[in-house]
Amino acid sequence: MKNPLVIDGHSLRIKDVVQVAKAHRPVVLHRDALTTLNRVRAAVEQLLQEKKPFYGINTGFGALAEKSIPQSDLKKLQHHLILSHAVGIGEPLSINSARALMLLRANALASGFSGCRGKIPEHLLTLLNAGCAPYVPCKGSVGASGDLAPLAHLGLLLLGIGDAFVQGKLVSAKKALQHAGLSPLILEAKEGLSLINGTQAMAAVGCLAVNDAEQLCLLADIIGACSLEALMGIDIPFDPRIHKARPHAGQAASAKLLRAMLEGSQIRKQNIQCNKVQDAYSLRCMPQVHGASRGAVAHVQDILACEINSATDNPLVFERKHGIDVLSGGNFHGQPLALALDYLAIATSELANISERRMEQMLNPNLSCGLPPFLAPQAGINSGFMIMQVAAASLVNENKVLSHPASTDSIPTSANREDHVSMGMTSANKAAQIVENTYIVLATELLMACQGIDLRTPAKPSKRVRRVVELVRAEIPFAPEDRLFSVDLKKAIALCKSGVLT
Repeated sequence: MKNPLVIDGHSLRIKDVVQVAKAHRPVVLHRDALTTLNRVRAAVEQLLQEKKPFYGINTGFGALAEKSIPQSDLKKLQHHLILSHAVGIGEPLSINSARALMLLRANALASGFSGCRGKIPEHLLTLLNAGCAPYVPCKGSVGASGDLAPLAHLGLLLLGIGDAFVQGKLVSAKKALQHAGLSPLILEAKEGLSLINGTQAMAAVGCLAVNDAEQLCLLADIIGACSLEALMGIDIPFDPRIHKARPHAGQAASAKLLRAMLEGSQIRKQNIQCNKVQDAYSLRCMPQVHGASRGAVAHVQDILACEINSATDNPLVFERKHGIDVLSGGNFHGQPLALALDYLAIATSELANISERRMEQMLNPNLSCGLPPFLAPQAGINSGFMIMQVAAASLVNENKVLSHPASTDSIPTSANREDHVSMGMTSANKAAQIVENTYIVLATELLMACQGIDLRTPAKPSKRVRRVVELVRAEIPFAPEDRLFSVDLKKAIALCKSGVLT
């Protein structure tokens, strides 16, 4: 197995999650983690002999916690838990998100606080390494007690029930198990609850979204610099002295990248059509706006980095000198992630918001310092990029609607036992959609900026901006007249996502 990731419940990084989810990096369970899991499980089995009530082990769940379950029905209890809770709604999570979900649940179990057998995370990793993923509807979780419905669908895969994916193809869960060389699991006491009680669905979607949002912050600066060149913009606002006077880290980083992108530009020196003293805010304030989003992304990364190495189910099992303690608490509550992912949604939305305003600067002949209307060389017979901006504006509008925080809402569930919930899965889904929309908006701006720069010929942009234009032009030629621009946009989106521009 080439360069496997070794998980122990404590040292997973967001970039590891991305590598496993997207690049299919293999994963193995740390030997010491397996030893701890089996040792704690043996203590749980011993505890069951005392016949005292322990929540989720030999009692009902949620509002049924006071219902004692006979020893003979404990396996049935766990099996029924998975079946009854697998009521997710809507389209399935992406294969990448489902893979991240498997990894995160296995890592949470590897921490040794869940009381399950070692074979539970081992089966998850075997399936993951075999290219299998659960069919997990993206909706149906209120984020406390964790992501019950999404994780129950993960549990179904281990039981061989329902649907799953193998190498991206939809198959039955039984066939997925067969592909991985596994048989359906029979869950022991506590193990069903160990699988579904946690925040791993919102964390999985969140890890991939925040990773993409970090790339979007870089793209916003790089593409923004291209737009500034197309508009013969002023680089004085990026002077390091300005940003030292207001030393937000994200702002300074954006200004530094913008300076590097614009160094050596000849466009303003060679073209005297534009005598602006100051640029519009969408150009002048890029460090302040993009930088604030950078800061938000960094904060969300910190929250997720903590969460993916946390034990989030209930009850938790703690070893002591002679035996174990089973403690019921609330680590499953998704509030930390809900707030953070709402913040991520807002911050990413702003990157698209300001990007669309730079489009207006390039398309409007009253603002563009001599560029033709809508960047069309023969405006009138050609509409140019007119409707491309309209489409981008529709996505910016959608982002604004999706930016309303889910975490400010709470609907009591489970007979009011769960009387405050996080709605963190909604926050995660919204953030992921905004990230996708923002890729499209920035790709649209990229096409316009390259068109505008080409229209400034023979004046030359900076070396680094010229390199961006060359990468685009290798895939998408200059538009001397109207054509099917949707084809260009798809190529530009792929280019932005590929990482070659950043």
